[in-house]
Order: sequence, then C-alpha cells, then structure tokens
Amino acid sequence: MFAKTMTAAVALSAATATAAFAGDPMAGKAEPAPMAPAPTPAPAPAPVYDFTGPSVGVQLGYNDLDLDSDLGDEEEEGGSIGVRGNYDFRLGNSIIAGVGLQYDEANIELDNSGELDNIMRLGGRLGVDSGRNFFYGTGGYARATGADDDLGDSDGYFAGVGYEVFLQENVTVGTEVVYQEFNEFDNDAELDATSANVSLNYRF
Repeated sequence: MFAKTMTAAVALSAATATAAFAGDPMAGKAEPAPMAPAPTPAPAPAPVYDFTGPSVGVQLGYNDLDLDSDLGDEEEEGGSIGVRGNYDFRLGNSIIAGVGLQYDEANIELDNSGELDNIMRLGGRLGVDSGRNFFYGTGGYARATGADDDLGDSDGYFAGVGYEVFLQENVTVGTEVVYQEFNEFDNDAELDATSANVSLNYRF
C-alpha cells in the first residue's frame, strides 16, 4: 500500500512540473545581453591662435598730409588702398617680433605740388601676444612717390602703433596708425603724413 502511494505521488509531481514548464514561454531561454552604451562623440579641437609665421593682407586707409614747400604750406587728406605682408616670430612666451612690407596707392592731389601717388613702408614690429590679440609698436623705412615731376620722390621713415585680432583660426583683422616724414623731394618740399589703416589678413 505504501509503495502504491509513493508511486502515485512521484507521478503527480512529475506531471505538475511538466505542466509548469510548458506554461512558461521564457523557460529554457537565455536572457538577452545588455546593450552597450552609444559612443560619446569626441569634442571638437579648440582653435589654435598663432601669430607666428607668414601672413598677407589687404588694407584701406585714411591719410592726413601736411606739405611744406617753396610754394607755401598745404594740408590735404585722402583715402588709400594697399597690400601688406608680414613674417612674425616668437621671442618669449608672449613677445612677438616681425618684419613687414606695405604698399598703399593713394593718388592724393596737392594743389601746388602735383600729386602723391603712393607710399611704401618696410620695417619691423614688436609687441605682446595675449591669445587672440596682438598689440605692437612698429617703425622703419618709408618712401613716398609723386605722380609727376612736380613733387618727385623722397625717402623717409615711419613710426606707429597697431593691433591685430583673430576672427577665425587663420584670419585676422588689424588696424594701424603711423606717422611718416619725408624731406628729400626734388623740389625741397617736406611732407608729414599720418595714416590710419584697417586690414584683413590671412595667416599661413
């Protein structure tokens, strides 16, 4: 009697387990692996503002002229358009030095002495780099050329101050104010000129 009872209990347990397994649709299936997190995009590199190396640019200017000649004193003013090129190098953590060449086409009429055709400047600059900004002093050799023989040509010098700032990684805008003096014209005229320029430059 005991044996029959145990046999019936085992059979009932097996039937119950089979029914439970058949009723669970996830039984026997492995759990899905967790999804990997989406990769985080790398941040864009910070722009590099470097005032060293070569640069070229174009500039617009305003010129105030004071001419002293045998025919009297004249004061004239007029605009100019020009080109410029510089090569700058670093002397220390924030000290920048450079050399540059500028050429401005002026065509400013002088009532008694002809016409000022152009001014060329060749010189150096020295200043402080503060990240995107460059403050400097500049000076050197200058040459003024008349449009005809009435004025002639003259060597001279220039001195002034300037500022340049990055707009983009390779593009800067700058401004300069320079004083120029010429006293070697053919007719013994002496010319003082103050020029204010705004430039747009590309740095290589």
